[in-house]
Order: sequence, then C-alpha cells, then structure tokens
Amino acid sequence: MSVSPMRLHGKRAFITGAGGGIGRATAEKFAREGAAVICADLHAGPAEATVAAIRAAGGRAATVIGNLTHEAACTAMFAEGAAMFGGIDIIFNNAGICLGEDSGPVETPLPIWDATIAANLTSVFLCCKAGIPYLEAAGGGVIINNASIVALVGSAFPQIAYTAAKGGVLSMTREIAIMYARKKIRAVAICPGPTATPLVNVFLADEEAWALRRRYLPMGRLAQPAEIANVVAFLASDEASFITGAAYPIDGGLTSAYVIDDSA
Repeated sequence: MSVSPMRLHGKRAFITGAGGGIGRATAEKFAREGAAVICADLHAGPAEATVAAIRAAGGRAATVIGNLTHEAACTAMFAEGAAMFGGIDIIFNNAGICLGEDSGPVETPLPIWDATIAANLTSVFLCCKAGIPYLEAAGGGVIINNASIVALVGSAFPQIAYTAAKGGVLSMTREIAIMYARKKIRAVAICPGPTATPLVNVFLADEEAWALRRRYLPMGRLAQPAEIANVVAFLASDEASFITGAAYPIDGGLTSAYVIDDSA
C-alpha cells in the first residue's frame, strides 16, 4: 500500500488571526500537511508563538503583523508574506471579533457596529483585494473565508453587527467564486458553530450561560478548533478541486435541528 503525500506539500498559505483559536489550529494543521504558513495577526506575541510551535515540529512558518482593516497595512502584509516564500497559493480569512455590546438593532451602538463590520467583513474584502493577484500569479489557488452559522440562521440572542458581517462574508465568497472560477481560483466559506476558542469562551464563561446554549447543541458540546482546521485543510487541498462557491456548516448538526433531546 502506498502512502499518500502531504496534501498541501509545496503550497504557501496566508492565514489571518493565526495567533489563536481556529487560526492557530489551522496554521499548525497546514504545516503538518506540508504548507509553508504565513501567520498574520494584529498582535505579534500570539502569532510568534504559533510560528515557534510550527518550527519546533519541523514545519515552515513566518509572521506578518498589522491591522487588516487598513488597506495599506493589508497590502504590505501580503507583499511581505509572499516575499518570504515566493508567492501565495491559499488564503484563509479567519480573523474577526465579537464585541459584548453587539446586540439587537436598537441597542447596538454605531461605533460597535462600525468596528465589527470593519474587523469581520471589510478585512476579508481587503485581504481578497490584496491577495487575489498573488493567486493569479501562482496560476490559481484557494480562498477560504470563515463565516459562521449566523450567516445561515437567525437567533433570538442577537449579535446584529456580527451576523450582518458574516452574512456579507458568505455572499462575497459566492461572488468571488463565480468571478474567478475560470482563472482556477476557488472560493469557499466555512460556517462553524460554537467553537472552544477564546472568543467564544468569554461568552460561555459561567455555568448558566453554558447551560442555556448547550440545550441547543445536538452533540451537547462545542467544536474543538482542530475539528474546524481539519475541514479547512481538506477544502484547501486538491482533494476539493471541484468545490467552489459553497458554504460548509461545521456545527455538530446545529443548523439541521428543530427540536433537540437535551436529556442526555
């Protein structure tokens, strides 16, 4: 029996929000699959920790630091990352925020709306704007955008700005997929359910909040970042070569549920 080569051998991946959570898990997964990983983040410390872990395991990685909501900074980060490894083949737009004051349309302050849209939607647009020319130069590539289940379903526990941003990410992914399909660039969105990341843990820190949310989860648990990373790695690989414009729920059945038996 022959052993399959690493799925991402020779690929160069630009991952935003690589300093923790899904971003770090994906960076480490990509490196294990043979990719050189450009770990982009707003904060140097967490990104450098991800890079150190990858290098300690024998992988290739480097950091680029900056604010992805600023066009000049975003453009410079892609240029720096591409120069490090000779190009870019994969972009995983993962970075985002979820602010505590983001609630319903009446209650959410405009500055919270603006900050949330900038971090979760504008940054994805700017990364595509800056990154697509590198994919074209490479002869094709893959863009994977981290949306959310809130792009697919509504909630009585609102985060209106976050929801609007993630819906925009999903629509933008479809548009890019169709625009660039004949240029050998694929674009796919993932829609994770609640995942055990620092971002989510803030909202589920006490037992009452967790008990309230758990009752709606068919599996009765959060996803682990590595479970999301496994799907992203598949979508980034040639095994997914005929997949574009799609939205992949990674939610333990949450968006398929009507009534859940919470007795277990």
